[in-house]
Amino acid sequence: MGRRTILVTGASGFVGGALCRQLGTLGTFNVRAPSRRDAELAATTDWAPVLAGVDTVVHAAARVHVMQENANDSQAEFRRVNVDGTLVLARQAAAAGVRRFIFISSIKVNGELSQPGQPLRADDTPAPQDAYGVSKHEAEQGLQLLAAATGMEVVVIRPVLVYGPGVKANFLSMLRWVQRGVPLPLGALPNRRSLVFVGNLVDLVVTCLDHPQAANQVFLASDGQDVTLSQLLRAIGQALGRPARLLPVPPVLLHMAARVLGRSDLAQRLLGSLQVDIGKNHQLLGWTPPFTLEQGLNLTARAFLDAQN
Repeated sequence: MGRRTILVTGASGFVGGALCRQLGTLGTFNVRAPSRRDAELAATTDWAPVLAGVDTVVHAAARVHVMQENANDSQAEFRRVNVDGTLVLARQAAAAGVRRFIFISSIKVNGELSQPGQPLRADDTPAPQDAYGVSKHEAEQGLQLLAAATGMEVVVIRPVLVYGPGVKANFLSMLRWVQRGVPLPLGALPNRRSLVFVGNLVDLVVTCLDHPQAANQVFLASDGQDVTLSQLLRAIGQALGRPARLLPVPPVLLHMAARVLGRSDLAQRLLGSLQVDIGKNHQLLGWTPPFTLEQGLNLTARAFLDAQN
């Protein structure tokens, strides 16, 4: 049997790039990673040239959630890219005979927070709260209808916060804070969070390329180890070789300060819990994360420090 061709969108991004590198090391797939221009997520995009001969599509490209949204109609813009663009690609993939379509969605489809002792599960009723989460949910719904109509298998993977070598945004900020010894008023937070190392997410995607039980299923992606923000910052400090300087400020005071500053949204992200249960992954796929949280943080910290030399 010849090498199968895998099309990866978003290959220039954090997750897509890591996936392409991993697939390249396996030596069993031909990886096709169209340029950003060729892979524009628009209703008019002709994907036929890159879909020819493709067995599986991994769709990691998206308009991502941002902290400060500037678009006049953010919901319409998210829908244009994440819903319409995704479904245009998926319809053309089905028409081209693609066997399986793996969609990298988001935990935001489940919601923003979890209640104590009640981690979010893959088969929970979706409850997206923002424009990004709604657009990902609508794309999932469209893909499920397309799968039923065409027979193309669809796999949905919803990651929690992804970290790893080369991580950007909020996680990079945490690395910088700890390295610089910035005092942080986050030493008394009881909230718990699930994270996923990019190597674990990529391994789950690779498992879903072929596993027969993955077809037309939804999976959550995490490291399977939940931590408080305080524990995470201390673990980052250990990985960097610098102790995190955490001040034990009561959470109620942090909530009050956030309200005064008009940043209740930020307080929710920092102080709320978001835990997920990935038991379905093991039950259906026999999959467990190959990297521990400690291993993932050590690899992330090493890359962060190397980039400064």
